[in-house]
Amino acid sequence: MFGAGKPSGFPFAAPAHSPARPPIKCTVWVAGRGSGPVPQAFHGCGRRTLQRLSDDERRFSAYMGPMNRYQTVTADETVLRDGTIKLHGPDGFAGMRAAGRLAAEILDALVPFVQPGVTTGAIDDLVRQMTLDGGAVPATLGYRGFAHSCCTSINNVICHGIPGDKVLRDGDIINIDVTPLLNGWHGDSSRMYLVGEVPLKARRLVDVTYECLMIGIEQAKPGARLGDIGAAIQRHAEGHRYGVVREFCGHGLGRLFHDAPEVIHAARAGTGPELRPGMFFTIEPMINLGKPGVKMLDDGWTAVTRDRSLSAQFEHSIGITETGCEIFTASPKGLDKPPY
Repeated sequence: MFGAGKPSGFPFAAPAHSPARPPIKCTVWVAGRGSGPVPQAFHGCGRRTLQRLSDDERRFSAYMGPMNRYQTVTADETVLRDGTIKLHGPDGFAGMRAAGRLAAEILDALVPFVQPGVTTGAIDDLVRQMTLDGGAVPATLGYRGFAHSCCTSINNVICHGIPGDKVLRDGDIINIDVTPLLNGWHGDSSRMYLVGEVPLKARRLVDVTYECLMIGIEQAKPGARLGDIGAAIQRHAEGHRYGVVREFCGHGLGRLFHDAPEVIHAARAGTGPELRPGMFFTIEPMINLGKPGVKMLDDGWTAVTRDRSLSAQFEHSIGITETGCEIFTASPKGLDKPPY
């Protein structure tokens, strides 16, 4: 959330004319451009030369520079968001398992609640109460001025939909994104829910988006490159003639809500940082029924499809192990994808 599915990744300073606006994610690796970071203009609207970079983009470049460097950290060590990729030990894995399980249990508990007639504000209230009951706090609550405990993104909303008075209707699809902060660890996950009788094209989009997530996770193993994940996702989504959102991406996490590395979902295989045991990050592809274009609404948070087509997203937090990866946010009840 707020990093990939959300404006995560490097925290661009908000433009002076819009102090409440959240940071916008940037694509780091561009297909055909090798493994180095490529600074992008805001909202993915083209590249600029280094000579014409804004102050925000220069800070982004300075942050991205260390993203091929690694730092081994302990569970009780203070960590800084300095662009280095953190490598965690057994205590870190234990902390993420607990936080990830709570996130998954919250999403499991929402299954019977997501029905026609329910408001997104009521969903947010329930998420907040379940998070607190679980001994955690919602990481999104108060994050850069965000006043809610989850994101609720309906139909053509790609990510960061704001809970409120919006009523779910029969045929809607909705992504709910939660991040409980438990004992200092962030469990970040999101799932799609089908509201009532959903049209076939929407259900197919949801199915393929989940397949994209799991295909990406299959690439997450020691010795692979981060670009392998995005390449696999892009190949599968575009094989179904869907658009892969570029402006938002996955992110490192752990004791920090958003950290290195940036995990983009459309990339070139063999590029990007090497995956090493102890890395924690999210994979959270956003797949559009139409073209991949994004439009930001005036609230500064909500991202919608530019062509008004449907969009879907799933997200897991994972850790790289010696032999593959561990999914911290898998559903204890097997409710990882609809129909539930």
